[in-house]
Amino acid sequence: MRSAKDFFRPLAVGAPTPLTQVPARPSRVIHFFDPSNPKMAAKVPGLVGTVDVLLGNLEDAVKADSKEAARAGLVEIAKATDFGENTQLWTRINALDSPWALDDLTTLVTEIGDKLDVVMVPKVQGAEDIHYVDRLLAQLEARAGLTRPILVHAILETARGMVNVEEICGASPRMQGLSLGPADLAADRRMKTTRVGGGHPGYLVRTDPVDGDITGARATAQQDLWHYTIARMVDACAMHGIYPYYGPFGDIQDVVACEDQFRNAFLLGCVGTWSLHPVQIEIAKRVFSPSADDVAHARRVVAAMGDGTGAVMLDGKMEDDASLKQCLVIVELAERLSQTDPALAELYSAAPAPQEG
Repeated sequence: MRSAKDFFRPLAVGAPTPLTQVPARPSRVIHFFDPSNPKMAAKVPGLVGTVDVLLGNLEDAVKADSKEAARAGLVEIAKATDFGENTQLWTRINALDSPWALDDLTTLVTEIGDKLDVVMVPKVQGAEDIHYVDRLLAQLEARAGLTRPILVHAILETARGMVNVEEICGASPRMQGLSLGPADLAADRRMKTTRVGGGHPGYLVRTDPVDGDITGARATAQQDLWHYTIARMVDACAMHGIYPYYGPFGDIQDVVACEDQFRNAFLLGCVGTWSLHPVQIEIAKRVFSPSADDVAHARRVVAAMGDGTGAVMLDGKMEDDASLKQCLVIVELAERLSQTDPALAELYSAAPAPQEG
């Protein structure tokens, strides 16, 4: 029986990163839908091509008495929909310790495995959870006669999962990426917040008193509850060549704070995020696409650096080997997005390069 390793070409000795083993398809926005909801299901064909990933959700947002309907609905949607080249189909199965997870995998892989790109696994505690899913997928793929592997995406929702994040990332060559699950993780950590993602007004720093006057006005700044968690997740993903994602932002109406949180995650290294409502789709696509100015500057640095050694002065700033590596990340992302997003391709090609200062 084939294992996941049989589907992946081994890296050459000395290769700088295993990232090339994971399909580098754009996944700026993972848009969730409930397959048991007829209104949501009817909108799926219209969303194809407008989002990078459509995810049929079978887990927390689906009531217990609707689990089987959601699973059957996803099968029906997948069979009836042409997702094209630019939209992936993912699913979030139920937790592995639930009574539905086994049937989720068995049904979906054998019936629509040829259309399913990624299985998102919630509440992953350690490598053993990924090992279980990996082996089961291999068996089901063999039964269904699939010719490509279904990848695995883990959600970090527990303190134990965070402690084991490095071993989770490296548990299988199927690993596609990780997402932050802030609500469940906050509960597991006993954090004193009821928000789904985002900050909290009580988590802040205050400036020191002026001239020792502790009664005077002192400015405060709200801090990011999730900075440490996201940064650690990004490091673990980078080490193993898989992709990190921000998770849900629960306040659908607060689009300003949503954009801020998405941008924080993007700057820290995340490649995408979840969308819980159509209003978040355009926010995610905009935030997780580099700006035209950044792309123009990055291309200019790449051109100026030549063989990548030494240093040059551009616009009064020193650019060296480290600068080149940063710019190559931006250029590679822009080129990849341009292949599937005509509007971005036009934007990036029309952006003028910054003038030398």
